[in-house]
Formats: sequence, C-alpha cells, structure tokens
Amino acid sequence: MLLFFVILFLTACSEKDHDNQSFPEGEEQPTIGNKSDLVLAENLEVPWTITHKNDTFYISERHGTITSIHEPSGETQKFPVNLQKKLFTGGEGGFLGIELIPDTNIEAFAYHTYEENGSIYNRVIRIVKEKDAWRETEVLIENIPGAKIHNGGRIKIGPDNKLYITTGDAAVPESSQNAEILSGKILRLEFDGSIPIDNLIKGSPTYSYGHRNPQGLAWTENGQLYETEHGQSAHDEINMISPGKNYGWPLIQGDEQKEGMESPIYHTNENTWAPSGVAYQNGKLYISSLRGEAVRVFDLELKEASVLIEGYGRIRDVYIDGKSLYFITNNTDGRGTSAENDDRIIKIEMK
Repeated sequence: MLLFFVILFLTACSEKDHDNQSFPEGEEQPTIGNKSDLVLAENLEVPWTITHKNDTFYISERHGTITSIHEPSGETQKFPVNLQKKLFTGGEGGFLGIELIPDTNIEAFAYHTYEENGSIYNRVIRIVKEKDAWRETEVLIENIPGAKIHNGGRIKIGPDNKLYITTGDAAVPESSQNAEILSGKILRLEFDGSIPIDNLIKGSPTYSYGHRNPQGLAWTENGQLYETEHGQSAHDEINMISPGKNYGWPLIQGDEQKEGMESPIYHTNENTWAPSGVAYQNGKLYISSLRGEAVRVFDLELKEASVLIEGYGRIRDVYIDGKSLYFITNNTDGRGTSAENDDRIIKIEMK
C-alpha cells in the first residue's frame, strides 16, 4: 500500500513538471501529440516558414538554406540560397520568410537579415530554384531597419495578389509610430517591388503601423486580414488589420485604448504565447506559438482560444491543406530544448 502511494505521488509530480506553462483564463487544456501524427522530415536546421507546391513542401532555414520534402516519397533535398548581400544570423536574424510565387517554376519571395556598414537591415528579394541552389534574381525592397531582435519576417501573397510583409520594431519601439520608417509595420507591395497605387498612405509601402514584432498573417475567405504579434512581457496579440490603421505600439497594449489607435481583438494578458505563423480555416485561426509551445486555435466568432496540440516544443509555422495540418518545430534556435532529430515537420489530421 505504501508503495502504491509513492508511485502515485511521483506520477503526479512528473505530470506537473511537464506542464511548464500557464494557459490564459478560458483556454482549454491541450491535446498531446499521438501516434497518428506523422513526421514528414527530421533534422531541419532552425526552420522558419512552410510553403507548398504540388506534392512538395519548401522549408526556409535561418542559416540560409531551403529544404524540400516530397510528401508521397519522403525524399528530402537541402539547397543553399545564393544571396547578393551576406546573410546575418545573429540573435533572431537570418533567412526568414519565403512565399512561393504562383505560375512560376519555381520562384519565391524571400525575407532576410543582413549587415552593412556596421548596421543591421532586412530586405525582400526574389529567388529562383536552380539545379543545386536557389539564386537571388531581384531586389524588391531593402534597408528595412533590423536588429538582433524584432525583425518580423513573415511574407504572404494576399487575395488581392499583392505582397504583404511584416517588419519588427528592430528594438526601437518609437519607430513603429512613424509611418515613414519601415520598422514596426505591415508593408504592401506589387510583385515588382513598386508601391500599389491604392495604398492608403500615398507613396509609402506602409499598410498598417504601430506593431511590435508581427510574425503571422492570414486572410479569411472574405478577404479580412488577421495578424499575430509578440507583445512586451506577455500581452501577445491577435489583430484584425485594416489599411492605414495604427495598432498602438508602444503607446498602448492589451486592453489599453487611445484615440486613433486600434486595440487587439484578443491578447494573452500576463501569459506568453510568442505567436508566429498562422493559418485560417472555417472561422478559426491556427496559431503556432514559440514560448507557448503549442498549436493554438482561436475561434473568431466566440473570441476564444484553445490548444490543439502540444508536446513538441517550440512551434514556428503552420500550414493547412484540407483536413491536414502541418507544423514545424523550432527547438534548434538556441532558445528551445532540442530533442533527438529536431527540428521536424509534422502532419496531423483534424476532425
């Protein structure tokens, strides 16, 4: 009998140690990874973005490579990206977001950090896949302020066939309030890097401003844009984005309000998700979270968050295809605890 209670006590302690994060009020407890989850590839090197074309995934890696995974066969290939400016990988910098360009064979937009004359910047370029490497072919925009932290880095093609780019405040919070400075923004460009004539801030690529470190973009079927953003000391945000609007950083956060500024539709109070990539399906946002170590679901109608899956460590990006959800772990970036064969791309089937 004594042995039974000792075992029971040790089991309870082990479960408590595994749950090393708190969940915001109203957020459901997680569904742990199960045997039906499928690991498509392992040993990825600090992956950042999932993209997909036909039967192949293309994963950007911060040290300047792209790994492709052919899902039916499981074949993987890793190729370097040949850049015209030297990649900077210090802190949170590196080769970050990529977005495959429709109707090409095979080209992509890419966002990366670089250092020039002692200063750190970010740039958006066009790259093409060749036999044994990817090669830079065009510059869309550069000299975006960068730093060892808060580089943003997400790029997505919107339903209006424009390119959207998230930039962080580059550790200079007040820059987010200056619509003419490219840091702390969501930018909107044509595919050739020119400024769309219908941008509300005329002659500027700025689509919205007052952001701290936005890393996720997703649109609903009606064309509404949502963004995920790292807050300061928790207070991570989900924002409903409208063109030309000011989202408040660093003047307001959380429930705070100020005339002429937009408050988030949801924030995490004193809890930290560190949200990164996001995908949308059927009225819900599926959000990867780094420090929060989970894929979360946010119901846009109910304004409620829950945890879909956890147990894989830090999650950097998500991708949805039908009832299949794919996500990449991010445990080899120096901030996580990497397991054997990390990092991975994993597939789960949703109900």
